[in-house]
Amino acid sequence: MKTETSMLNIPLVDLRAQQEEISAEVTSGLAEVFATTSFIGGAPVTEFESSYAEFLGAKHCIGTSNGTDALELALRAADIHAGDEVILPANTFIATAEAVCRIGAIPVLVDVDPQYLLIDPQAVERAVTKKTRAIMPVHLYGQSAFIEQLEPLAAVHELAIIEDAAQSQGATRHGRAAGTIGVAAGTSFYPGKNLGAAGDAGAVITNDPALAERARILGAHGSSTKYEHDVVGFNARMDTLQAVVLNAKLKRLAGWNAKRRQAADLYGQLLAELPDVVVPQSAPGNEDVWHLYVIQVPTRDRVLRALNQAGIGAGIHYPYPLHLTKAFASLGQQTGSFPVAEQAATRILSLPLHPHITAEEQHRVIEQLRKILGSDSTSSMWADT
Repeated sequence: MKTETSMLNIPLVDLRAQQEEISAEVTSGLAEVFATTSFIGGAPVTEFESSYAEFLGAKHCIGTSNGTDALELALRAADIHAGDEVILPANTFIATAEAVCRIGAIPVLVDVDPQYLLIDPQAVERAVTKKTRAIMPVHLYGQSAFIEQLEPLAAVHELAIIEDAAQSQGATRHGRAAGTIGVAAGTSFYPGKNLGAAGDAGAVITNDPALAERARILGAHGSSTKYEHDVVGFNARMDTLQAVVLNAKLKRLAGWNAKRRQAADLYGQLLAELPDVVVPQSAPGNEDVWHLYVIQVPTRDRVLRALNQAGIGAGIHYPYPLHLTKAFASLGQQTGSFPVAEQAATRILSLPLHPHITAEEQHRVIEQLRKILGSDSTSSMWADT
């Protein structure tokens, strides 16, 4: 007999449902790969690169082994070097800054805006120095960052805009697809992304043919022809098996993103009656793809524990701004350096949202949240959180 908890088991992301939808197509594609033994490169990778570039309206897509490698390749191909400063938001996954560090460049963190938690263009302007060579906006939670506010600044100071588009596959801002606006972008196809592989994979996106060629060569051991190595590169190639999965999912991505928007709209309606919850909004000009549905609540950690105990797979993205992690303690920035990102990190809570979530499941999520907040005598005391 099912317990109440097992009956309320609602995952943050339902990869099983995705796999069931694409199973027959993937099985056939994998059989072809094994039959031809085209494990590196081959037709599935070429097909995916072409199809994903077309999906975004970009000229070039270079498949990579993962999203972090994609960001590193984008930086290297854009001629960012050791000692150069790259400005990026404090509120992001660590891979954004890791890619900068891996080429010997210097990550310069800035705060985010209080409403959307995206990189603050005014903070970027204040952070520019003579050593700055690039700005790396992050299209977080399925939103598009305000790149049109960064473009004039980049032009004046001759800075490259390298987009972190790992969470924004299909998102647009004023009709421009995230990942196609800067000189290059890196994206991730980690399984939980809107477009996820069956393991690690990523891609570099660009409209610049020369940059695309540099990225492809760098990611193939510095070689465009076997055993002829023009530069020192590394191995960042996309596995053919992952391309098979991505090809199947890409055909469904627009429809899956539409279902995410529908689910986000329903959450917005259900949460409207909970005054202690800050509900995420789409910025004017944005068509978001809701990679994550991130609310803000008081006593967040208690709320998260209670939701998880009720079988609801809520999570936190992300519990620590980059400057408060041990990995980046060397930057010398303490608590108070980026107050918006720091305050948000104590309040943000990701609710289950994926293309296969049902309205019934969403109602159950919000009903549990309503009970939890109602039992918290301090829930409306935001100043104390």
